[in-house]
Amino acid sequence: MADDADVIIIGAGLAGLVAAAEIIDARKKVIVVDQEGEQSLGGQAFWSLGGLFLVDSPEQRRLGIRDSRALALADWLGTAGFDREEDFWPRKWAQAYVDFAAGEKRSWLRQRGIRFFPVVGWAERGGGNASGHGNSVPRFHLTWGTGPGVLAPFVQRAREGEQAGLLTFRFRHRVNELATSASSVSIVRGDVLAPSDCERGQKSSRETIGTFELKAAAVVVASGGIGANHELVRVNWPQRLGPPPRRMIAGVPDYVDGRMLAITEGAGGTVINRDRMWHYVEGIKNHTPIWTDHGIRILPGPSSLWLDARGRRLPAPLYPGFDTLATLKYIMETGYDYSWFILTRAIIEKEFALSGSEQNPDFTSKSWRQVLRRVVKGIPGPVKAFMDKGEDFIVEHDLARLVERMNALTGEGLLRLAQVESEIAARDRQLDNAFGKDAQIAAIRAARAYIGDKLTRVARPHKLLDPAAGPLIAVRLHILTRKTLGGLQTDLESRVIGANGRPVPGLHAAGEVAGFGGGGVHGYAALEGTFLGGCIFSGRAAGRAAAHKAG
Repeated sequence: MADDADVIIIGAGLAGLVAAAEIIDARKKVIVVDQEGEQSLGGQAFWSLGGLFLVDSPEQRRLGIRDSRALALADWLGTAGFDREEDFWPRKWAQAYVDFAAGEKRSWLRQRGIRFFPVVGWAERGGGNASGHGNSVPRFHLTWGTGPGVLAPFVQRAREGEQAGLLTFRFRHRVNELATSASSVSIVRGDVLAPSDCERGQKSSRETIGTFELKAAAVVVASGGIGANHELVRVNWPQRLGPPPRRMIAGVPDYVDGRMLAITEGAGGTVINRDRMWHYVEGIKNHTPIWTDHGIRILPGPSSLWLDARGRRLPAPLYPGFDTLATLKYIMETGYDYSWFILTRAIIEKEFALSGSEQNPDFTSKSWRQVLRRVVKGIPGPVKAFMDKGEDFIVEHDLARLVERMNALTGEGLLRLAQVESEIAARDRQLDNAFGKDAQIAAIRAARAYIGDKLTRVARPHKLLDPAAGPLIAVRLHILTRKTLGGLQTDLESRVIGANGRPVPGLHAAGEVAGFGGGGVHGYAALEGTFLGGCIFSGRAAGRAAAHKAG
């Protein structure tokens, strides 16, 4: 059987497209197969906010942020908590990725036309200790154009490859098997699915109309994670995060099903760190869903009061935007799979953003005029739409009525007015002075010392029961599935490692299916802005190595 191409890539998301661009640049022929239609080209990255982790960038320096490779690596390792024998390659990938983020990453992306918003965001602010989890400084660089802006240069290069006869897309091709020829993984078999005209992100048909078999010198698996497969999420759920949620909403489309993990294992690959995953605790149900159980993540500033299902304030340092997985663990150990924000109109105007390209039309369309409206007083349009249409939002001027409606929304009647009122009053009393013992109030004031937060992300400290800041707003928060942190074990050339500890000949993996590099470059937890970057970095390595393998 003659080769159909030099390389076959499974998955037309960001990692797959970056790998394809490298293979095209090497003047090799590549076939990209994907179970979805052409309308879903770009995969999950299209729906992303487009945040990228950069270290000691010009954007940081202009804002007075002093960052360094040493500080970033200390933050990464303190967050990752690598402690397993199989973390050998993930640790190597972490060190290499921080080098990339502190070195050529920004210039390499700029050469391809990617630009960044000048205000750097501060995500995952940490667990309170200098050596532990979190970003010591802001590092979340928002791509001008959001997720589609990140994808654009790689989609363009793929289209150029098509025109040059170097790249062929095979959409609606679902892979079922990877097979070996001449002691190397080189054959890809599967089903041809019926054409689908569904919109991007919608669940497509799995009707089969035929089969296919393709052969190449090298295969790159870039098929994504397990976020939409809630059954698999529960199977892999770690006990350290408490019991798995009874109810979850999905932050990714239905096609993020994890199928290729088992298929690649069947070809000799090794999956490690299955129990490491990244799910958000600020999920809200989409008022206009696109995929099954479609949820959106709130990107909160630090000021909202966070209560559990019974109205008890979450302990320090579990504040909005500080430590995602520690908060997830705490919530799940309460025995309930949801929690609450209580805030004011003044807070929602300044501090609420929503994750996703479609929820940020100003940044996605690259409209400075629309972006500047965020700085002036007023609730952002997409947030206002959720206040008006979203089932998880409650707005009231009276606290008693707010709590009554919160209980009605869940149907569980867990909240007592006296408890909620006591938590709010205790917090508000800490604002009578310019100093106090409440660590969240101190964190809010500290955040406003950073000019980026003061201008765009953190409201002036005020009492929640101050009528001038009202009305009051309650938001029910769900567990939102998102990222697989473990995956196929790979070396620094994105070659898949087998059970014998050596690379499986011909087989490479990149992106989320490989834990964004090595089978888990993030370890136990992430610093944010690192998922798209992990797809780019590992996809680049896979493309270069696969092109070299093809000779």
